[in-house]
Amino acid sequence: MAATPNENQSPQHLDASKLTYTYTTNPRNVPDETTATANDETICTDHMVLATWKSTTGWSTPELKPYGPLSLLPSASCLHYATECFEGLKAYRGYDGKLRLFRAEHNAARLNMSAARISLPQVDTLELQNLIQTLLSVDGPKWLPPNRAGDFLYVRPTIIGTQPTLGVQAPKEAILFIILGYMPRVDTIPGGMRLQTSPEDMVRSWQGGIGHAKVGANYGPSVLATQDASRRGFHQILWLYGKTGECTEAGGSNLFVVWVRKEDGKKELVTAPLDDRLILNGVTRRSCLDLARERMGSLLEVTERKYTIGEVMEAEREGRLLEAFGAGTAWFICPVSLIQHRGQDIYVGSNDGPGEVTGQIKGWLSDIMYGNAEDEWASVVPERDYHER
Repeated sequence: MAATPNENQSPQHLDASKLTYTYTTNPRNVPDETTATANDETICTDHMVLATWKSTTGWSTPELKPYGPLSLLPSASCLHYATECFEGLKAYRGYDGKLRLFRAEHNAARLNMSAARISLPQVDTLELQNLIQTLLSVDGPKWLPPNRAGDFLYVRPTIIGTQPTLGVQAPKEAILFIILGYMPRVDTIPGGMRLQTSPEDMVRSWQGGIGHAKVGANYGPSVLATQDASRRGFHQILWLYGKTGECTEAGGSNLFVVWVRKEDGKKELVTAPLDDRLILNGVTRRSCLDLARERMGSLLEVTERKYTIGEVMEAEREGRLLEAFGAGTAWFICPVSLIQHRGQDIYVGSNDGPGEVTGQIKGWLSDIMYGNAEDEWASVVPERDYHER
């Protein structure tokens, strides 16, 4: 009996070398920084990368094409069952004029982890990085030119389930797309970040859940509490977990605390652990820990463990609470100056700027990202002349 089409063919892997190019015929003007970050709509660059997937045939030939709407049927699974995951990373225009990505291999690996958690297809991480680099090589020279040294573009790879079937199941069709856009700089809040602890009747994540995956279902439900906190003058929610009030994440950032340990008087940098999968394995988090252990290991203990809001309050009462900061792609390294828990204010460090540990880590990371220090964590993106494609 003759084989049916595709019966003897293996599903195709994502192959960046086959990328096709369709350049925009309607290029837009690049906004200044104020305009770019003040809009209600995220301003994205001229192009995006897109590839489709089917369980029977695998990945299509990826396309670089003009930024624009996606075509979805109203019954697409991502619109009903949250079969969607994404990543967030930045491309940095260095002070030496070069364009860089920072540890993008970890974002690619995390996208696969998130996709697997919600039954979406995975991609070859090197191919994904190549597609990101290619998109940046095309749009980077125009949208993040050398005269904007010290600025960045936000990179958003996303996978969505598109199978037009109502019913909870693993999608048999999906789309991968990569877009570039402007995001506001939020790591320089005057007086530092102010946090309010989460309401008693809300949690961001739970053991056995999806707190460790970068999926939309992790973020939408947090907006209600964040809106309420914003009305009260706070920037983010410090999400607590369990009866003891374990500190997990500060909004969309990993939280770090610097204090003097009660038991032995040693200075300690502490952050929540990954083993219970309550928090995201942040790339900035990982980098903070790596740098602190490598460069500050003789000055302070670096610890990943559960710690509670009660411990933070006790440290403040006893004068042992030195610094705190949020760490993430969007917030970068942002000092925390105040935490309010059930109406009680917990003052952290000084309102004059980042503390010693926070400032050193932020400086080291900035130097790597913007080319002031050569490091294998930062990869240079080869760029094309926008007018000679």
